[in-house]
Amino acid sequence: MEKLSNDWLTQGLIDFEYKKYMLLAYLQAVKSSFDRVELYPFMADLVFHYRNLMAVKENKTLIRESFPKEISLEEFKKLELTYREMIDDDAVMQELESIIDFALPQIKSSLQEGSMIYEYVESQCEISPVGVTPLYAREGYLFVTLPPEKETAIYRYQVSFFEGSQEALRGLNTELIERVEKKPLHTYERMKLDLIRQYSDLPNPATYLILSKARFPFYETFMPVAKRLFVKHISK
Repeated sequence: MEKLSNDWLTQGLIDFEYKKYMLLAYLQAVKSSFDRVELYPFMADLVFHYRNLMAVKENKTLIRESFPKEISLEEFKKLELTYREMIDDDAVMQELESIIDFALPQIKSSLQEGSMIYEYVESQCEISPVGVTPLYAREGYLFVTLPPEKETAIYRYQVSFFEGSQEALRGLNTELIERVEKKPLHTYERMKLDLIRQYSDLPNPATYLILSKARFPFYETFMPVAKRLFVKHISK
């Protein structure tokens, strides 16, 4: 099973053995992905499912904020209504509680495995400015490269701010501009000058290099970790 549906807990047959089989099949796919050092999209899915199960266990409710943006408010309300009807049935609720009690430690164990991989990947990342960094650093360029540094992916980035339930949160939007072959005389500073000549709307761009000491799957692991690390770096 490649994906556990958002409403797997309430979808279909509410039976402990059936849900146990469904969850274990999903977690086997997660383990296979982690064995390949591929964190995403499973890491984000695990966090989502764990948060919702904890909320159901503690508050007998679903968390609207944790659902993916693809699910509409109408879809969520329908799911919430289905769930509320279930908790009014004592027998069904007892079965759901058994499923949740089994699922939480299983998902937590997978999360811990993923977190160890995440922390190792993060420890291998280095972020450094390219040239002089202007005061306004919420928009600029990211140079992203893995060993042996034969190619650099150049992204244009923009940091956005939005209010969360408890604090101001930061998001990072990135757009791939090009991939550049790294040559001895083609330094990162030279790349930055080329970008300034090519894109006049950013005459003095903040530019950062994100370099990994080890090689990881680019899209499934390194880039998601690097982006989160960069948001923390630029927020200091």
